[in-house]
Amino acid sequence: MSAPSEVKLSRNRDYRLLWTGQVVSEAGFSTTTIAFPLLVLAITGSAAQSGLVLGAIAIAQLVAGLPAGALVDRWSRKRIMLGCEAVQALGAASLVLALWWGVAGVAQLVVVAVVMGLCRALFEPAEEASLPHLVSTEQVPSAVALNAARTSAGQLSGTALGGFLFALGRLAPFVFDVVAHVVAFVSLVFVRLPARPEPAAERPPAHLGREIAEGLRWVWHQPRVRVTAVCAIVLNLFFAAYYLVIIVLANERGVPPGEIGVMAAMLGGGGIAGALAAPYLHRKLSPYALIIGVFWGLALLTPLAVFVHNGYLMGLLFAAMAFLAPAANTTINTYQLLFTPDELRGRLGGVMGVTGGLAAALGPALGGWLVDLLPDSAAVLTCAGAIAAVTVLTTFSRTLRGFPSVSDVETVNNKES
Repeated sequence: MSAPSEVKLSRNRDYRLLWTGQVVSEAGFSTTTIAFPLLVLAITGSAAQSGLVLGAIAIAQLVAGLPAGALVDRWSRKRIMLGCEAVQALGAASLVLALWWGVAGVAQLVVVAVVMGLCRALFEPAEEASLPHLVSTEQVPSAVALNAARTSAGQLSGTALGGFLFALGRLAPFVFDVVAHVVAFVSLVFVRLPARPEPAAERPPAHLGREIAEGLRWVWHQPRVRVTAVCAIVLNLFFAAYYLVIIVLANERGVPPGEIGVMAAMLGGGGIAGALAAPYLHRKLSPYALIIGVFWGLALLTPLAVFVHNGYLMGLLFAAMAFLAPAANTTINTYQLLFTPDELRGRLGGVMGVTGGLAAALGPALGGWLVDLLPDSAAVLTCAGAIAAVTVLTTFSRTLRGFPSVSDVETVNNKES
């Protein structure tokens, strides 16, 4: 299947429709996720049950990740994305009706949360696998970076909007979520995504377990995919632990809650700025320099938190840490998308989603354990030391030193096709 003809990304009708719809969808999702614990607390007063509802989203997404990737490679990707938006709209609408009738309960919230997690497990690899068919090869890095900026912006705006809307009324965040998914659904309807070719007649009958195993084997036997995945898992694990340690340390140092909120928002702001700068950095620096730059940036910046006692200064430090990551992610994700055969892109997305989700889930648990076990500064330096050790190992990786550019991947693909 050929890539779209060269056209400026801002004028690419199909990509623009997908991107705009998903900005709204991300905001709706984030609005609901911040409203979930507030609603559970209002109904039951139980913080534990609030955590149960939020945890249901992440658990469902993790459990469904590998099967979802295989299904994305089997089914129509556009229909998957349309179905996910429609189902999420119906789930949010069921909460609106239950709240209107006064019958909303924790069980329903858990069910809706599980549905949201399943939909995200399907939607994300379907969208990623579709990207090379919506934009030209040269534009894939910019599209990947803009998608990252979109996600961060949606999360920031949705989180702020969710609290505001909940203060207006319990129904309000979920009404907004319904509208957001309807808007995204309508945008997707008009996206022209080329139909995928029919599978070869000699291919064995579809079998989900075999397809999942095929995807896992492919990822494992590609050195650059495997190494970058391991690097991302380890870095995300220790940075997620570090983040929790810093939040606890700030609270114990008497940093006001408002400053802690701004500090967390500045991390997101740094990520958005980095995502917007990523296409430029991707063009100017080698893939190896971008990937190693993130590791060394974190290795040098993370220990400084021991000496920072002001929430706003810590926020600036967070923003600096987050700035380079999108450029490295753009390099890695672009390579993975272009190098992976189309029939395996969904499974690649499923594997990457599961590994990233595990790191994000285990990181805070590791951070909490370090806070309980060690003095605050020692916990910070332990996380920073782990990141520094991984940085040194990564620096000398032959696989990363030979990481190819987009043009190199395109040349290899052209020779093989």
